[in-house]
Amino acid sequence: MNTQLQFQQWTEQSLYREELSSLVDEADIQDRFHQYVAFGTGGMRGKLGAGTNRMNTHTIRLAAEGLARQIAAQGEIVKVRGVVIAYDTRHFSRQFAYETAGVLAAHGIQSYVFTKSRPTPELSFAVRYLAAYAGVVITASHNPKQYNGFKVYGEDGAQLTPQFADEIVSYMNAVESIFDVPALSKDELLSSGFCTEILEKLDDAYAQVLRTLQSAEPVNKELAIVYTPLHGSGLEPTVRGLGDFGFNNVHIVEQQAIQDGDFPTVAYPNPEEPDAFSLAMQLGQKVGAEILLATDPDADRLGVAVLDDGEYRLLTGNQLGAMVFHYLLQSKPVPENAAMIKTIVTSEFGAAIADQYGVTTINTLTGFKYIAEKIAEWELSKEHTFLFGYEESYGYLAGDFVRDKDAVQMALLTAEMAAYYKAQRKTLSDVLHELYEQFGFYQETLVSLTFDGIEGQKKIASIMENVRNNPPAAIAGLNVLKVEDYAQGGVNGLPEADVVKFILEKDAWMCIRPSGTEPKCKFYIGGKQPTLEQSEVLIERLQEAIKTLY
Repeated sequence: MNTQLQFQQWTEQSLYREELSSLVDEADIQDRFHQYVAFGTGGMRGKLGAGTNRMNTHTIRLAAEGLARQIAAQGEIVKVRGVVIAYDTRHFSRQFAYETAGVLAAHGIQSYVFTKSRPTPELSFAVRYLAAYAGVVITASHNPKQYNGFKVYGEDGAQLTPQFADEIVSYMNAVESIFDVPALSKDELLSSGFCTEILEKLDDAYAQVLRTLQSAEPVNKELAIVYTPLHGSGLEPTVRGLGDFGFNNVHIVEQQAIQDGDFPTVAYPNPEEPDAFSLAMQLGQKVGAEILLATDPDADRLGVAVLDDGEYRLLTGNQLGAMVFHYLLQSKPVPENAAMIKTIVTSEFGAAIADQYGVTTINTLTGFKYIAEKIAEWELSKEHTFLFGYEESYGYLAGDFVRDKDAVQMALLTAEMAAYYKAQRKTLSDVLHELYEQFGFYQETLVSLTFDGIEGQKKIASIMENVRNNPPAAIAGLNVLKVEDYAQGGVNGLPEADVVKFILEKDAWMCIRPSGTEPKCKFYIGGKQPTLEQSEVLIERLQEAIKTLY
């Protein structure tokens, strides 16, 4: 890609002349124009700004054009079924949503656009509810404020299949000029007949199906809860859902209930980050809350903090997933062919619990689309009944009316679980310790190494090449029993992926993969020991050993 030529063309023709004319840093120019924002099976995600490698009006229109051409090739019926479009609270999210609808309308394709920010899982539900052909959500999930994205869903409400994504990319590549993509203005769009704005009907329908997750077990609804949406889209559906479940002692972190794409009260709007809970912890101490709940900007990830000796402690995604899964097994009938789905980088804690209850554990590659794929497969084959799916990165699903991770669902089930155990005079910390005593002291961590820019991409590729070509015989003094290189395809019956996993002695493992959405190389570590202290020491040793692999 000719960086200077692209820079010149964008400066002359784009909507971003003023921003580009002020650029003097060659490295910045190179980073903005050395490639187009990558479009994968999850769509695309990148920094906001001018350039081919940025999220802006032109790159959004290009992605929408690729989707529109793919839809048009399917015929008039598919064009009428249309596309549902949602967006989070980030900068330009609403604008990009209507830009997307404008491009679709230019092709005579119907769209259904939410009039307010709504969670990604509600978009997934809406695609299925409206029998649409596809869905788009404008979001960068839990990324910093400088980012936004364009995520595409298929008619099953799940993220794109590789084939669908490849078709969109092929149509994007066929666009002659990114500056000439046809798009109706918002006024033209709303009078065109090709756009229907939606909100209340979908909110009501989503709330109704959420209520089906409620257990018939009587629980203590006076549980004191603090909830923060971290300036994102989860506020209304989560608060409504908690109320529908009967919880009447819910306290909102008001400073973070303001929908603001600057995310002014947090460095990162990510419920995995302890700092994101600072205000919730302050409010929790003030009101005597027993659990703290936090959703990320598009409300597909949930973080939970629980009281432990008078202080709040964050649960990991592995811990919360195992606990809620165990609670569901205790509180509801378990079908004979029940199955739980987790990813290959998720703890074996949940699998041990599944074994105890005679539930099958199915492993998938990282990415909730693979969990959704299994749910759809079982709908037809009846091989298994889906009970629960989760991944370590704070993503969970219990009700299959959504086909992506759903923080709203999980917030309601976590509250119900906490109330259930409170009636037994137990805190969630008590329950976690009991599960450790019963199933083993599982511990995990994730180390993410950030490598920005072109050189960063080369570094990540170099790390993956090294661990493949020169696999260690031992890591942290633990012998490598097995190397699973998923780039070969067919490993454990799973598709090809840029992932290497080392199975170590003493119930330990390490998995290495590049992030699909951020300039990071991720090292996942896990193990089980007879005591919590021994498990923590094991994780520290493995974490230190990462330095020997790059």
